[in-house]
Amino acid sequence: MAEAADFQGTHPSPARRWLRRTGALLAGAPLLAGLLQLPSAASADAAGQFPSQDASDTGSVSVALDSLSPDVLTDGDALTVSGTVTNNGKQTVTGAHVGLSVGPKLNTRSDVQDTAQRSDSVQGSTGPEVGGKYVEKFSKLTPGVAEPFSITVPVDKLDLGGDGVYQLAVSLSGQTSAQPWDKLLGIERTFLPWQPDEADTKTKTTFLWPLVSTVHMTAETGSNEQQTPVFLNDDLAKEIAPGGRLDEMLSLGKDLDVTWVIDPDLLASVDAMTRSYRVRTDSGNTTAGTHQAVAKQWLGELQQAVADKEVVALPFADPDLASLAHNGTSVSGSLSHLKEATDVVANTVEPILHVKANTDFAWPVEGAVDPSIIKVATSAGADKVIARSDSLQETAGLPYTPSAARPIGGGTTAVVADARLSTVFQGDLTKASASTLAVQQFLAQSLTLDKQTNKQRSIVVAPQRMPTTRQAQAMAAALTALQGSNWSESQDLASAAKAKPDPGATTAVPSTSAYPPSLRKQELPRSAFDAIATTQDKLDNFQVILSDESRVVTPFGRAINRGMSTSWRGRPAGAESFRINVENHLTELTSQVKLIDKSDTKLSGRSATIPVTVQNNLVQGVEHLTLRLTSTSPTRLQIGGDAYQEQPVTVSGGHSQTVKFTTSAKANGQATVVAQLYTQDGQEYGDAVTFDVKVTEFTATVMLVIGGGFLLLVLAGFRMYTQRKRAAAREAEEDGPGEAGGEPEDRPKNPEGPADHLKEESGTDARADDPEQPSDPTPDTAPESADPSGTGERVDR
Repeated sequence: MAEAADFQGTHPSPARRWLRRTGALLAGAPLLAGLLQLPSAASADAAGQFPSQDASDTGSVSVALDSLSPDVLTDGDALTVSGTVTNNGKQTVTGAHVGLSVGPKLNTRSDVQDTAQRSDSVQGSTGPEVGGKYVEKFSKLTPGVAEPFSITVPVDKLDLGGDGVYQLAVSLSGQTSAQPWDKLLGIERTFLPWQPDEADTKTKTTFLWPLVSTVHMTAETGSNEQQTPVFLNDDLAKEIAPGGRLDEMLSLGKDLDVTWVIDPDLLASVDAMTRSYRVRTDSGNTTAGTHQAVAKQWLGELQQAVADKEVVALPFADPDLASLAHNGTSVSGSLSHLKEATDVVANTVEPILHVKANTDFAWPVEGAVDPSIIKVATSAGADKVIARSDSLQETAGLPYTPSAARPIGGGTTAVVADARLSTVFQGDLTKASASTLAVQQFLAQSLTLDKQTNKQRSIVVAPQRMPTTRQAQAMAAALTALQGSNWSESQDLASAAKAKPDPGATTAVPSTSAYPPSLRKQELPRSAFDAIATTQDKLDNFQVILSDESRVVTPFGRAINRGMSTSWRGRPAGAESFRINVENHLTELTSQVKLIDKSDTKLSGRSATIPVTVQNNLVQGVEHLTLRLTSTSPTRLQIGGDAYQEQPVTVSGGHSQTVKFTTSAKANGQATVVAQLYTQDGQEYGDAVTFDVKVTEFTATVMLVIGGGFLLLVLAGFRMYTQRKRAAAREAEEDGPGEAGGEPEDRPKNPEGPADHLKEESGTDARADDPEQPSDPTPDTAPESADPSGTGERVDR
């Protein structure tokens, strides 16, 4: 291009000639580099140091390191490495062998972390191969076929130097038909902790061993005296059965020097399974539980395991402190549930495990804290908060990991668990290779931490709350190796919290905005706490009327605690369903105490009695209730001489009581009457019953008219009587004595004759003692009774 740019017939300038020569040299450099690389690559292979490869099938063979024994080496040991190699490529690998390479010592914790993150990368140096007879050869590796290997090498052949952590690479090299020369095809890196002698200063290590599960019990109980509990499902039985997750945690933990961290709800649930219990089925019915023997065995083994160990009890059902701090404190009464969950610990743990649990510690999810979480965590009495170093991070630039305990103000101590040690067992450890790497990484981090300084420090390990079975097995393997090592010694959590704080350690709690978004997304929403508050209000209104409130307050109080459990994270639908079912069941119970509906009533006359029936379908009695009957038209109808009347109500379990109210009519027409139950504090209880009363009472004006008419009838009758009497007298005078053949005295005497005649004419019984007047027809309601209302009376309607 430079030549084309020159003018024809002229010589190129010196600058242009230099550019052409430089371009030619650069163009030939790759070819020269390729020629020079061939012998150097062969030399590197011979030395066991594999350069970076760019071929398409590099890494086509996966190396799985399933076991490494022993986990921690000492003088005179022989290291055995076992696993499998699998050809994931399309071409058969020939002339392959598995070899061991010891890389350079890893001096920092970051070096260990980086090596773990690129454990299967073929990039980077691996150190010289041990070689010799300490290899395993394969004539060929067929695509898709896994081949096992096992290599045992004396520790003195590994050429380990001073104390510390070394990288161990297990690699496979071979060739394919497309590339017929020896090359690195797969690798797996792990760690060799090397501390053959006692360390000058040992790290004090506290390992938390959590026994926590999900929510298993409902708020429902049987109506019998024992109140048979109802479980959501039979999952807890699977967890505590031989081979189950909680059974494995117990079996592994009892042989380790750990601090047991236990959710009292788990103990209460397993304890309930030792007796009669029922399990809800998918159809909504319940069936009898059958795992009493399993529950008794698990509890018995746990009692033995914790007999001489430190036990830290979480608040009942392990409330989600972060959710409460971020979304629940604005809802009235939410913090009181945390206090209740803490108060019931003593009455739960000690009676079941026969040990006194430490309740001074609060444990937010994943140790993530901010000022609001600290405030909530300490509101129920805890003065120590288990945080984690990836939340309460070091900012002072210390060259070493400080001790866990540090004061954060207000008399509160943050016990900061080491994040790298605490999180190493997370993830999928179902494959033996993943578990082996986690164990060795844990040991490597621990030894590297110990080598940071000669100062003795107290380190806390707080793993995930609910490890899987394989995770628990890896934790136990690592802890067993650590407790047999020369650089660590065990310590309980209370001692770690009392250790002298490092003056250079960070004590500043991170701001609320620094809380991890991934954790915030999993929190219980405010609506969850609103629903809990609604349920609590219903419970408060219900319990005051019960003769034995403990039968309701205890199961529902614990169910409310379970509705705030940390175990609901990641399961929002299940959490909402649980809260709804708790509230619905409470509503069903409260509706068992109610007023019986009444039909419309007709009231004839000046006064009458209206009965109202209270029904109690609970198995226990209710008291402290008041029944109020109110007339919405007191000018027409009054209750007890006023607009309303109240009477106390006490009804025994399974009975009804009829309460009678005296009413008086003031005017004709229809009046609406409302019956409503109230608690002692004036809160409405249950639904009101409304009915109409038709008043047909006669007024004073009508009575005057009737009376006037009756008086006229009497006067008319009297006039007729006197007129007839006078007429009879006149007839007697005109006839004279003996005119009719006899004396007048011989005439039949009938002094009642005129009255009978009058009665026949008027058609009215005018006797004054007649109790029933024509203006007072028979009333529809029963006459007023002075008898008291009967308690426990059954009313047939």
